[in-house]
Amino acid sequence: MYSAEEKKAADQLIERYLPLVKKIAYHLSARLPADIHIDDIIQSGMIGLLDASKHYDPGQGAQFETYATIRIRGAILDEVRRSDWVPKSVHKKARDLSSAIQEIERRTGRDARDIEVAQELGVSLDEYYRILQDNSSCRMLSFDDLDTEDTHSLGIFEDRHNSVIGEVLDEEFQQHLSQAIAGLPERERMVMSLYYDTEMNLKEVGVLIGISESRVSQLLTQAQLRLRARMNE
Repeated sequence: MYSAEEKKAADQLIERYLPLVKKIAYHLSARLPADIHIDDIIQSGMIGLLDASKHYDPGQGAQFETYATIRIRGAILDEVRRSDWVPKSVHKKARDLSSAIQEIERRTGRDARDIEVAQELGVSLDEYYRILQDNSSCRMLSFDDLDTEDTHSLGIFEDRHNSVIGEVLDEEFQQHLSQAIAGLPERERMVMSLYYDTEMNLKEVGVLIGISESRVSQLLTQAQLRLRARMNE
C-alpha cells in the first residue's frame, strides 16, 4: 500500500511525465494490431514510469528521462508479449529470415537483396513481402532487443552489468551498432533514422519519401532483421 506521501509523489511524477508516456505509447501503437487499445498501452507505460522512479540510480550516468523511456517501452512490450498475440510461427519465420540474410551476406560480402533472401527461403518475392508484413508487429522492438529472442523483454529488470541497458550504455556495443546502422542500404537507413531519431510514424515517413505505409513497415522490419543478423556475428 502507498502512504499518502508516496501517493502524492507518484501523482506528481505521472503528471510531469504523462506526455512522455503518451508519446512512446502512440509511437509504438502504429505497429501494433488494431485490437490492442491505446489506453491499455498507456496504462502499461505508466507502470513502467512508476517502476523507473523506484529503480533509477543517478550513479549509472543516465538522465532520468532516458532511463524512464527505456523502462516505459519495456513495460509496454512486456505486456504485449504477455498477451501472446504473435504466433510462434511468425517468430520462427523472423529467425529464418534473419539467418538467410546473414548467410547471403557472409557468402557474397554485400547487402542481401530481396529476391536473394526470398530464394534462400524458398519462397516467392510476394510471399517474402508477406512474411515481412507479418513480422512488422513483432519486429517493432528497437535496438534494445538485439540480444536473443529468449531474453526477458529489454533486459531492463536485471542487474545493470547483465542487462541490455548496460550493453546500450557500453561504448563498444554502441560503436558496433553505429557501424551496423551505417552499413545498411540507404533507404533502410533513412527509414530507421526517420522512425527512431525523428520519431515520425509510418505514415509520415511514407509521405516524406514517397512510398506506401506498408512498404515503410516492410523496410523497417527488413532493416531490423538485417541488423540482428549483423550484430549476431
